[in-house]
Formats: sequence, C-alpha cells, structure tokens
Amino acid sequence: MAGAAAASRRRPPRVSMQEHMAIDVSPGPIRPIHLISDYFPHFNPFAEPALRTPDPRPAVAPATHPAPQRQPDLEPEGDSDDSTALGTLEFTLLFDADNSTLHCTAHRAKGLKPPASGSVDTYVKANLLPGASKASQLRTHTVRGTRGPVWEETLTYYGFTRQDAGRKTLRLCVCEDPRLRRRRRAPPLGELRVPLRRLVPNRARSFNVCLEKRRLTKRPKSLDTARGMSLYEEEVEAEVAGEERGRILLSLCYSSQRGGLLVGVLRCAHLAPMDANGYSDPFVRLFLHPNVGKKSKYKTSVRKKTLNPEFNEEFFYAGPREELAQKTLLVSVWDYDLGTANDFIGGVQLSARTSGERQRHWRECLGRSDRRLELWHPLDGVPLQLSD
Repeated sequence: MAGAAAASRRRPPRVSMQEHMAIDVSPGPIRPIHLISDYFPHFNPFAEPALRTPDPRPAVAPATHPAPQRQPDLEPEGDSDDSTALGTLEFTLLFDADNSTLHCTAHRAKGLKPPASGSVDTYVKANLLPGASKASQLRTHTVRGTRGPVWEETLTYYGFTRQDAGRKTLRLCVCEDPRLRRRRRAPPLGELRVPLRRLVPNRARSFNVCLEKRRLTKRPKSLDTARGMSLYEEEVEAEVAGEERGRILLSLCYSSQRGGLLVGVLRCAHLAPMDANGYSDPFVRLFLHPNVGKKSKYKTSVRKKTLNPEFNEEFFYAGPREELAQKTLLVSVWDYDLGTANDFIGGVQLSARTSGERQRHWRECLGRSDRRLELWHPLDGVPLQLSD
C-alpha cells in the first residue's frame, strides 16, 4: 500500500485540455508572441498567455492542422488562350496560278475536344473571306467515331486569281456532323484562318495549326434585310464592290471550219445567294447584239441550289470575223424562280469597245482562228439591258 502511494507521488499528474486552458491562462500585458502556436494554436493572437517555458514532454499535445489555403486555378495544358486544348489540324495549300485554282488538302486532325464525351463525327468546312459565307463554302466527307479523323481530301476553288491571293483569307472549321447521331447543330469544334498572301504561286505549303474558338460579330443593320442572311455573321472585312456578285469562266474560239464564234460557258464561282436558303438556282443567258437572226439568244440549263455551278455548255454564232468584231456579247447570270420573275445575279459584256481583260479576251479570240481562250470575268451588279 505504501509502495503504491509512493509511485503515485512520483508520476506527474495528468491535466486535461479544459483544465489546462483554465489554469494556465493569465491576463497580462499585450505583447507579440512569435511562437504562439506552442501554447494555444487556435487562441486569439492578440491575447498574451503567461510567459513560461513549455514542457518539452507535454502530457497532452493537441494535433495542429493548418487552415486550408485556396489553391489558384490551374491553367489547362497548352497556351493560356486555350487554343491547343481544341486540337490541331494538318492541311496543305497550293495556289495554281496558271489555272486560277486554289487547292486545299485536309489531311488529319489531332486532339479534338468535343463538348460531349465519347466519339465524334467530324468534317472540315472551308470558306474564303471576305465574301458571302455560302458562296465560297466547301466541305469534306464525314469521318465517324474518332477524335483523330483522317480525311485526305482536296477542296478546289476555281477562279482564284492573284488579286484574290493578295487580299483574301482562308478559314477552315472542324465541325461535328449532327445528322449521323441525331443531335442538334453545334458550333464548330475549332477554326483557323490563313492569310493567302503567304502562298507562293505553284508551290505547295503544308501547315499544322492549332484550332481556335469561333468568332462572331453583329451584322450591320444595312445588311439585315438581305435575303438569305443571318443576324450574326463571321468576322469578315467589307467585300470589294463588283466582286460580290461572283465570276464566270468563258471560253471563246473563232472556228474557221464552221465560220463562226464558239462561246463556251464553263462554270461560275462565288455567286451571290438570291434565295432564302442561302443558295441560288443559276443559269446563264447569252445575247449577241446587234443580231437580227433567231440564233442571237441562248441560255444554259438550270443548276439547282448551288453558288458554284458547272455548266460546260457551248453555243455557236455564225458570221465572218470582221462582222463579229463590231458586235457585243452580253452574258448574264440569273437565279431561276418557279412562278415568279427570275432574279438577276450579275453580268459581263465582251466587245472591242470595253476595256481591260474583257477587251483583250474579245480581240485575241477574233484575231486568231481555231484557238480556244479561257478567262475568268467578274460579274457586274448592274442589270444588262436585254430585250426578251
């Protein structure tokens, strides 16, 4: 009994935390304490505890947990503008100056980030800016079920001149095809823009560019009433007057064997949309003035719902070369409307009295026999005076 009492006297008494707080706290002068956590980790730092050396082996040492700090928002992998997070697109551009064509070959995309999880069905859509969106819109086929699609498809713009290369920009969009999975139409997964002035004629150039987010701007009020136009449009510059209507590729050849002029209507490009769906149903009319014969007027067949029609139709005007040189060839492009008057899209006049490329095309054709000359001509927006 005496031994147990002696052992209890040698053992230090156990003090609870509540007793420790009640006993050790004593008021005193307010002075800064550098190691206040050694005494009271959660106590008000402006209250000064009793100054004493802390026990090197405290009986009760409450665990201290530092207050959680707010972590900064982590930047996504890639650039700060989130461009690389949308993926990359590999493509090749070739400006064929001899044939007035621009070839864009879409190879593949990598690291696409669709809004929904899982696979995605994608295609590439191309536009020339500035200009009407659908007038220069081309697209590839759709590749299904992958975030790294491979297209290996070439899109060709006809009637692309050196002047176009100096002032136009090619926009490429990687889009999700909602038709295959019955989804609503969504904005593009990403887009990029390439100023075409960087291209060297007749030399292919390959690109591997990061996709960016789509940019939209409010359409000016003066254009809100145009048919086939939406309220918002892509960010483009103002189109040069005279180029809004499109252009036409004509071939002229004076046939010495047949004794007359062969006029070929090959194709049109970037026509102005005249219908509410953003397209047109174009056809071409020809009129040789003055001409009293019945074969002075011709027209091509109608191409449905397109702004880049291909005709490849040829017409013949009989007459000696000297007589044809004094006449004027009127070429006009129209939008066919069932039950109502046809809409005028644009026209061009070829004669010895015109100027520039139109005059040169006419004179060179009649100056040499049996030689076919092909040339692109921009369409004028002023209606031609043609009698029915």
